Amino acid sequence: MTRSFLITLIFCHCSCHLLAQEETLDNLFKVDYDTPLTIDLEEEEEEEIVTKKKKVIPNFYFGLKTKKHFTRQGFGKDVVFELFNYLKEYQGPPEFARDFYWYNFKKKKIVNSLKVDVKNAAVMHGPYKKMKGEQVLEEGFFYKGMKHKRWMRYNSHDILQDKQYYWKGWPKESLLSYYDFERTKLREIVPVHFGERNGEYWAFHANGNPAARGQYKFDHKVGTWREYYSNKGVKREVSYPEDPFDFEYKAVILREWDLEGKKIYDREDFLESLN
Repeated sequence: MTRSFLITLIFCHCSCHLLAQEETLDNLFKVDYDTPLTIDLEEEEEEEIVTKKKKVIPNFYFGLKTKKHFTRQGFGKDVVFELFNYLKEYQGPPEFARDFYWYNFKKKKIVNSLKVDVKNAAVMHGPYKKMKGEQVLEEGFFYKGMKHKRWMRYNSHDILQDKQYYWKGWPKESLLSYYDFERTKLREIVPVHFGERNGEYWAFHANGNPAARGQYKFDHKVGTWREYYSNKGVKREVSYPEDPFDFEYKAVILREWDLEGKKIYDREDFLESLN
């Protein structure tokens, strides 16, 4: 068998093997040229929108329009500026608010009060910064007149003095419970500050009306607590000591009303009847 004949035989064998392999690959990745290739343009456009950066609208916070403003106090090197935003359209404090910050145009200062001079009020909403020169003394964020998110306070040497977290006016560690999984219907607000119950307590009926409210100090009930019917009528007033550490004082019912608003018990009247 000559050398040329062997080379020819090997070449024919390889060619047949490659053709067979090519036929196998064509069967595996067969393309139907009779069917047009289509692309979902809506799906492509949606993907493009997702990947784009979200456009930031200036002075727009939590879906509400605001305006920038500032206050100035002091003279010379002691001038202190407060830079803030306020709601373009006035919104009053919610019924369960414990604090409410607003700028008084008449007095030209920021006020924390639930009694609002609506004609001269601008409700704080958005970033806040208090500065002395280029030094930041305090910074945080407001939500509809209430402290929100992280708040930081510094001394004159730029050393952090205090850091607190809030959720719509309430210390972040406060305990909030709801009637629904969507967390839209509040059931109870337990004010917690530095690990203890401190501040105003609220409980609500399923219809959103108050069920009870009162004050906590150092983990103890103080002052007058009120319970309400679901129609907003007062049900009962209970007196607790003004001093949270007055353990000799026993809580007493001061007054009670029925569902129609008729008084059915008054402690003072009851004590007078005993004399």
